Amino acid sequence: MARKMLRDGEKEEYDFDLFVIGAGSGGVRASRTSAGFGAKVAICELPFHPISSEVVGGVGGTCVIRGCVPKKILVYGSAFRGEFEDARNFGWELDEDIKFNWKKLLHNKTQEIQRLNGIYKRLLTNSSVTMIEGEGKVAGPHEVEVMQPDGSVQKYTAKHILIATGSRAQRVKIPGQELAISSDEALSLEDLPKRAVILGGGYIAVEFASIWRGMGATVDLFYRKELPLRGFDDEMRTVVAKNLEGRGIKLHPQSTLTELSKTDEGIRVVTDHGDEFIADVVLFATGRAPNTKRLNLEAVGVETDRTGAIKVDEYSCTSVPNIWAVGDVTNRMNLTPVALMEGTCFSKTVFGGEPTKPDYKDIPCAVFSIPPLSVVGLSEQQALEQATSDVLIFTSSFTPMKNTISGRQEKTVMKLIVDSATDRVIGASMCGPDAPEIMQGIAVAMKCGATKKQFDSTVGIHPSAAEEFVTMRTLTRRLTVESKI
Repeated sequence: MARKMLRDGEKEEYDFDLFVIGAGSGGVRASRTSAGFGAKVAICELPFHPISSEVVGGVGGTCVIRGCVPKKILVYGSAFRGEFEDARNFGWELDEDIKFNWKKLLHNKTQEIQRLNGIYKRLLTNSSVTMIEGEGKVAGPHEVEVMQPDGSVQKYTAKHILIATGSRAQRVKIPGQELAISSDEALSLEDLPKRAVILGGGYIAVEFASIWRGMGATVDLFYRKELPLRGFDDEMRTVVAKNLEGRGIKLHPQSTLTELSKTDEGIRVVTDHGDEFIADVVLFATGRAPNTKRLNLEAVGVETDRTGAIKVDEYSCTSVPNIWAVGDVTNRMNLTPVALMEGTCFSKTVFGGEPTKPDYKDIPCAVFSIPPLSVVGLSEQQALEQATSDVLIFTSSFTPMKNTISGRQEKTVMKLIVDSATDRVIGASMCGPDAPEIMQGIAVAMKCGATKKQFDSTVGIHPSAAEEFVTMRTLTRRLTVESKI
């Protein structure tokens, strides 16, 4: 039954007010909040599977099924190795070798993502959102075509169409590339590798290096730059690299892979320096591409950039006025909470009568290496580039209380970046235990415009690492505006 809507004095007939293609974080949030404003909403998503493809996916999307959530579960699992080592100096006598059961963790991880998949479905149902299983594509300015699992095609009309199909891992085009895996497969390996080679220097590469090393594998990490985590504060990147090496990960900066081949011993890996390695698994963690190839966008006039990302304006509207896009498919800031924000802003703009632009300033994030890195605001390099007045840098490097007993040679490093003209804190970072939990609170303060004086006047929680953020009173260095020339 078509839905009749009156807009600008003209009667139009649509099946839905909003049709969403993609039930990941952004799509689910936009669907629920739009329905909350009274819109009639439908959403389509591929059938569930832990490893994505063009024909399988699942409600919850990358983050829930094959991204943040299962990855964090594996991080928790791998962190216990270090905890067991540290426990001895705290009086725990671990006389026998502690064994690790990968298959048990894998089973429990899969059970959890299946549970979350069910929760997301119930959230949609409870919000009166119509769920449709199948692959959706845009068939016209107000029309979506869904190929259902049995191959049949159903067409739906909608006043507004929202694309939230996310992104997909990319493979490096080298001989033998088919022997490598992406992060999707890495989260669902039947057997834990004993020898792992990882190509990439971003979030995923660093996190899986920590995971596999924590579970006992030998890990070789290759990346093109001098340091991992391009785009983060250089000082903190150095700290992360040192910690990775301290945990036993072999770093290969300014190096890449040129060829993979199958041998009786495993996968033969050749680098651009002519070195050879044998691995049980090779992970390509070399970025993700917007998932737009099968959406039929060009035919209806939706513009994309050279990477395939959908071009949108400040309100997430595409080049077609009633077609919108949020999340990684737009390649703006590819973080789950950002997709949630964009989905909410879309709903307020289109159905809430409150035009709202997503705010990308001071968004905190974390890299779940072991120990983790977390940041908010500007890096030292960004602050200097944007400076109109001197930039003040405050740092603290110390041995966490736990490590003074365990004997682990690993320091926590914290940093505050301050605009000298306003005294506002414009950047913060931390590498050490609990960094993401601490940084969330720092992000709130920065969003409120906190000054260094207000940080200094805040009473710390003792004994804690977090109190260091309110006791850094000695200036480490001053960066003058002239120094950036």
